[in-house]
Amino acid sequence: MTKVDRTVVRNKGYPRNNFSIRERHNERKNEIYSNPDIVQENSHLNIHFKSCEGTYTQVFDHLLEQGTISTRGLKKDADVFGEMVFDVNTAYFDEHGGYEYARDFFTEAYKMAVQEVGGEQYILSAVMHADERNKSLSEELGRDVYHYHLHVVYIPVVEKEIRWSKRCKDKALVGKVKEVIHQVSHSKKWASVKAMDEQGKPIRAENGKAVLIPSYSLLQDRFYEHMKQAGFNDLERGVRGSTNQHLSVLNYKIQQDNEKLARIEKQVAEQQQELASVSSQLAVESQTSKIFNQLDELGKRKLFGKVELAENDYKGVIALAKEGILSRIKIADLTRQLYEARDRFFDLQKSWDRLYEQTREFRQAVRLAPQRVKQLFTDIFLRAREEREAKRNLHHHGKKRDR
Repeated sequence: MTKVDRTVVRNKGYPRNNFSIRERHNERKNEIYSNPDIVQENSHLNIHFKSCEGTYTQVFDHLLEQGTISTRGLKKDADVFGEMVFDVNTAYFDEHGGYEYARDFFTEAYKMAVQEVGGEQYILSAVMHADERNKSLSEELGRDVYHYHLHVVYIPVVEKEIRWSKRCKDKALVGKVKEVIHQVSHSKKWASVKAMDEQGKPIRAENGKAVLIPSYSLLQDRFYEHMKQAGFNDLERGVRGSTNQHLSVLNYKIQQDNEKLARIEKQVAEQQQELASVSSQLAVESQTSKIFNQLDELGKRKLFGKVELAENDYKGVIALAKEGILSRIKIADLTRQLYEARDRFFDLQKSWDRLYEQTREFRQAVRLAPQRVKQLFTDIFLRAREEREAKRNLHHHGKKRDR
């Protein structure tokens, strides 16, 4: 199977309180990174197509003060900035010249980003990361291979007309455009569009509603077409609909841990029930043992050195003796089951305690900073998936080269 190199651009909106998180990662301001593949000694190789003059928050507030942008009408927790990550699988750049080729590629991608956001004045930062080592591909090739990608942090802006209201004293102005503002709105900037047929009419579903095309899907189309026209024509568009599969890794991991804990708790409960059942049976056997002791006393009443029993008592003793032999065997078996059940119970209890202790810091992190933990796991699993894809592609490329 021939290896396929695909373009990918991820686009996500963030509220104001995420400025510092994205800035620390993109501008390499952290001292310690959760991603062990970031080689900080190589961070000087990262390329800024646009540097932020100050912090992300400071530049954003400065644009507000200047009137370049406006947050009028936005909710307090609305997304006020976005980040586009332009990407291709690691092997693509490695096979085309590495660092220099990636620099030329993302120089062109940045030009597209400027067009997408409506101007460079709305871009806070654009940096190509060249310090993230692709572990699997490096091990496979026996040399360091880095995964190049471009982060573009921007302010999503749409033009909004402010019209004169009915309270205007000059009634002739009511309804007319008073001013046009550049409103910050991620949802409006990336609103879905109606699908049109060849006649320019909206395509409708069976229920009569207009069919909508996700704006992110159209962004993927434009990225692919832009790079193709720029001369990078040995690529294919990213798989359609793949962005819908970016599930919450954190929720998935929590779900898996909860299911595992539930299974252990169920096994412990079953063992406890079995233990109670065996204990109950032993209690019955203990009561039977008391009756046997009474029978033993019956045979100790002696006359002239002999034990005398009535015929019915004698037959009863013989019958009980036979049952007693069987009971001893059963008691021994139940005792063995009891000890085995106790051992299983303690083993399961230890497993549960160990799992609970191992996930203590994870659960604490989820309680204190759920969004940060969610983003961490999203990045980790996304990175792992990219590495697997790169490894498969390299393997197929090797087979093709051998042929």
